[in-house]
Amino acid sequence: MENLLWVKNARYIDEYKIAIDFSNDTRKTVDLKNRLYGEVFEPLKDLEKFKRFKVSDWTIEWENGADYAPEYLYEIGV
Repeated sequence: MENLLWVKNARYIDEYKIAIDFSNDTRKTVDLKNRLYGEVFEPLKDLEKFKRFKVSDWTIEWENGADYAPEYLYEIGV
């Protein structure tokens, strides 16, 4: 059975890029520039709002409640 994956730490890099440390001791950079679509993610196209994320118990989330599954962030990260 695969272990659960979660975000341990995250820091803003630039534009729409975030460096993320995952629970499996992997660090990846995710670029969300072309992934901010849908009602909850549209406001995050405002870079000042995008920068104001925090690490919740398991992933990153924004003030408006937007978040991504850690598995998705891991998958798209480089």
